[in-house]
Amino acid sequence: MSLAPHHVYPVIWQDDHVLLIDQTRLPSEYDLVQISRCADMAIAIKTMIVRGAPAIGVAAAYGMYLGAREIETGDREVFLTQLGHVADTLRATRPTAVNLFWAIDRVMRVTRQSIGQVDYLKQVILQTAQAIQLEDLQMCEAIGDYGLAALPQTPHRLRLLTHCNAGALATAGYGTALGVVRSAWRSERLERLYADETRPRLQGARLTAWECVQEEIPITLITDSMAAHCMQQGMVDAVVVGADRITANGDVANKIGTYGLAIVAHAHDIPFFVAAPFSTVDFGLVDGSQIPIEERDSTEISHIGETSICPEGIAFYNPAFDVTPARLITAVITEQGALKPEDLIKREFGIRRGGIDRVEST
Repeated sequence: MSLAPHHVYPVIWQDDHVLLIDQTRLPSEYDLVQISRCADMAIAIKTMIVRGAPAIGVAAAYGMYLGAREIETGDREVFLTQLGHVADTLRATRPTAVNLFWAIDRVMRVTRQSIGQVDYLKQVILQTAQAIQLEDLQMCEAIGDYGLAALPQTPHRLRLLTHCNAGALATAGYGTALGVVRSAWRSERLERLYADETRPRLQGARLTAWECVQEEIPITLITDSMAAHCMQQGMVDAVVVGADRITANGDVANKIGTYGLAIVAHAHDIPFFVAAPFSTVDFGLVDGSQIPIEERDSTEISHIGETSICPEGIAFYNPAFDVTPARLITAVITEQGALKPEDLIKREFGIRRGGIDRVEST
């Protein structure tokens, strides 16, 4: 698969291995990690060398091929059984991001449905991973266009606020929330992006800011605790964030701190948009209370880099995500359009009650 030059791609298939941008080293170092084994891909996902729900899905799909390549059997049924073990290894890496499970399940489904010898099935898996990557790029560009149409009409260029990183680094290469920002910038509708630093891992400061600098998008970095003040001062026209999982009723799991932003945006009558591929919607979950929330190591809070910032002997609580209720979300922007949260399930099951209500720009 050929990727366009002059773009940021966090996951690249090259000859017989995967190259990952090591996102734990940005912005001070730009380093590519070579992954040739499924076990190494699992470690890369778990340690957040690659992160962001869509990018994790792409990486997991290639991880399935790397694992399949290691299976030494010519028996189809034995191969499929061992491929299931590969899938289990990858599923165990990050519990919240639904794209991980979606990509793995798609690879398993396509492989089971394919007719041919084991060597052929391995090629099917690689082709499926490449298709997932290309489709994600196309979906993100569509999300950017639909998001641009849904953003509010203002007498001035837009001032947008985002949280964490939902850009090229978190996807196959364009971005969901940052894809909307990119589309606004390229259409000359963006004045400035405000980015939360996003404690505790600082994805906004390290990754979103880095991406914007690459494309000369005007960006102002703020601490998470400054967002409410900025809204109160009239500095923000809309909030655009990504998602790691969306439930059937439109509740959204995203990076910790997103829920607080939604509450503050609602209090100031500021539109709050979630940008994500439609595959991020998990229709098997009724609402956000069913989303498993990953908890990460306490050192992410107690240290910045190698430096301890708190006394010893205290307790920590470090959930990686929180859940924003659907009632606080203006629209979920997908590659199928900007939809009200309650219309996601209508779109999935083809219910038409006078047509699905799209969110128009206001």
